[in-house]
This record gives sequence, structure tokens and C-alpha cells, in this order.
Amino acid sequence: MRTQTEIGSLLDWVEEMRVRVREIVREWDDQEGNLIMMLHAVQNEFGYISRGVAGVLAKETGINMARIYEVITFYHYFRLTPPGSHSVQVCMGTACYLKGAQKLYDELAQQLQLMEAAGGRQGDVQLETVRCIGCCGMAPAVVVDSETHGRLCPGDILQFLKRKQEARHGS
Repeated sequence: MRTQTEIGSLLDWVEEMRVRVREIVREWDDQEGNLIMMLHAVQNEFGYISRGVAGVLAKETGINMARIYEVITFYHYFRLTPPGSHSVQVCMGTACYLKGAQKLYDELAQQLQLMEAAGGRQGDVQLETVRCIGCCGMAPAVVVDSETHGRLCPGDILQFLKRKQEARHGS
């Protein structure tokens, strides 16, 4: 059960969110293609587009919620769930794919599941694929928290993840 303080903080956050969404709508209201630009601004502000935020956006713009979700789900960029604390993006561009990016992704997914099973927090690492990061000479390439790493093979992944975890914890 939540305390009065927690409920008050939550209500304050909801009101701040509504105010910020209204500001975003005002910024883009008279622009062509404004729904996508508003969705970008909302995601940049909150990290993802929650159902509640989408509802406020629908109310403020008069755009049907189904249309908003149609746009959100069409574009790969938009997120419906909060991002992980750490981001791991595996490039699946042609060069990376041909040099084993799928095997790299599969090994990362398996190792991350094992780390989570051993006590890692749910949602701590967000693993995803991206089309191309422009590092074909380093194929296969992975971006971890905005740092690009290349020429990795599945056997490197466990050691790579351990080094990243040790660096995060100051070990």
C-alpha cells in the first residue's frame, strides 16, 4: 500500500507530465506533420510513450488514440515501454550481418538472461537490433551505452559483459 507522500508525489508527477505534454502540443500545434514531431518530443522528454502520455496527447490534440498508436507502432524508433538503464544495440546492417551479428545477438540475449537469472535487475539492459551504425569496417559492431565496439565474436561476449559490469560497479 502506498503512503500519502508517495501518492502525493505520483499525483504531482502526473500533473507535471500533463503540463509538459500541453507545452509540446503548443510548440508543434501549427506545424505540418506535427504528430510525429510531438511523439519525438514526448519520447525525448519521458524516455518512452506510455499509455497515459498517449492519452493526454490524444486529448490535447483531438487526435484519435488509435491514430496515435498507429504511428507509434509503425515507426521502430518509438518505445511503448521504459528503456533499460543500459542500452545494447547490435548492428544488423549487411556487413555486420554477414560477419556474424545474428550469432552475436543470440549470445548476448542468452548471457543477459543468465545474468538476470543470477540476480540482475529486470529491465537493466535493453538489447535491440539496429539497421546500420556506419561502422562496417568494424563488423560485427555493437553499441553499448553510446560506445561502439567492433570485431566481436560470440565467444567474446561473456568477457565483454563482465568487463562492462565491473566498470559499472568500480571493481
